Amino acid sequence: MKIKELTKAEEQVMQLLWQLNEAIVKDIIEKMPDPKPAYNTVSTVVRVLEGKAFIGHKAYGNSHVYFPLISEAAYRKFTFDKMMSNYFSNSYESLVSFIANEKKLSVKELDELTKLIDNLKTKKK
Repeated sequence: MKIKELTKAEEQVMQLLWQLNEAIVKDIIEKMPDPKPAYNTVSTVVRVLEGKAFIGHKAYGNSHVYFPLISEAAYRKFTFDKMMSNYFSNSYESLVSFIANEKKLSVKELDELTKLIDNLKTKKK
């Protein structure tokens, strides 16, 4: 199945569903920061997510309990791959350079990255 990009509102709801595992709309709204959106707004976002096959539901009478169909890890990989392609020309060197310069990593943080890379190299051998 092809994963589609989410809007900010859709992503916010998905983040909460990934945390909750399953929820009714009211549960999602309770976890949202103030000012909380209207029930109908969140309900609409949930229906859109269901239409995009990101979530499913179980019906209990008039209530629907929603649950993720796409894992957080799968969506994280999708967004990372898109970012790598669109902003870094699929170059990990460009990504690491950007992070090191933009976030002004300390010498200690750079040393930790170097150790991580060395450990990964050892595991690959």
